[in-house]
Amino acid sequence: MKRTLIAAAALCAAALAHAADPVKIGFLVKQAEEPWFQDEWRYAEVAAKEKGFTLVKIGIPNGEKTMAAIDNLAAQKAQGFVICAPDVKLGKAIERAAKRNNLKVVSVDDRLLDGSGKPIESIPHMGISGYQIGKQVGEGIIAEIKARKWNMAEVGAIRVAYDQLPTGKERTTGAIDALKAGGFPAANIIDAPQAKTDTENAFNAANIALTKNARFKHWVAVGLNDEAVLGAVRAAEGRGIKADSMIGIGIGGAKAAENELNKPQPTGFFGTVMISAKEHGYQTSVNLYNWITGKATPPAEVLTKGMLMTRANQAEVRKAMGQ
Repeated sequence: MKRTLIAAAALCAAALAHAADPVKIGFLVKQAEEPWFQDEWRYAEVAAKEKGFTLVKIGIPNGEKTMAAIDNLAAQKAQGFVICAPDVKLGKAIERAAKRNNLKVVSVDDRLLDGSGKPIESIPHMGISGYQIGKQVGEGIIAEIKARKWNMAEVGAIRVAYDQLPTGKERTTGAIDALKAGGFPAANIIDAPQAKTDTENAFNAANIALTKNARFKHWVAVGLNDEAVLGAVRAAEGRGIKADSMIGIGIGGAKAAENELNKPQPTGFFGTVMISAKEHGYQTSVNLYNWITGKATPPAEVLTKGMLMTRANQAEVRKAMGQ
């Protein structure tokens, strides 16, 4: 009887010690250098200060570093992590690694997929409706083409493409569908595949498209993020195509877009469909913290909305988006 009581007391003490463990959360992103992910981290830090947990920020540019980061978090006695993976097809491997290390996991931005390409529904997710956000881009471009009274037959459209990422393809597909629905000629749409989702690779892709299609008088550009469109704008500038002949609308509204829209003179980067890095960084972290501490289970899926932000309305949009 005495041994039983001692054992029970030991178990209770261990449980209490575990419950009292300080909460530590990882926030893993595929391209730590991108302004969007820097903003997500910044807002996750706000959540950490408010809730009193430790935040561990890790860049995971490939699958090997992703797996190492998860093991590293376990070694640091973290209880969970938020992740935007470098490849959504790593979904099952990430899920297994999380279970093996007793870590809770929430995905952000890009939804993790299983071996058959279907979303892993057991992992809570916060993202956007890529197709609908893309449609906002296309509709914004059509409205500006009409405002400038351009002849659409003289306009080329660069689709800076990263189709291996499902949300990337959804965004540019939505944009192109909206262009076509607005009367834009399908024959004038040029694909410009980029090797990575940054400005430099977008620049290289767009430059090839511009070189091969010099017949167009005006240009528009779409891509999966602000960096993709900024790359196209820089490539156009290098060929003497200025703001009055270029309409680029990005997606994100992070620091890169803010800097561009605040330049003294307008550029071909006309605007961006702003999505909330605050919600994606802050709220995912709070949701995970609440899950770890037993306060609430995160929603299975949250899709955030966007607003078209230009030089003319950026103050209003930022206020409306809580920035």
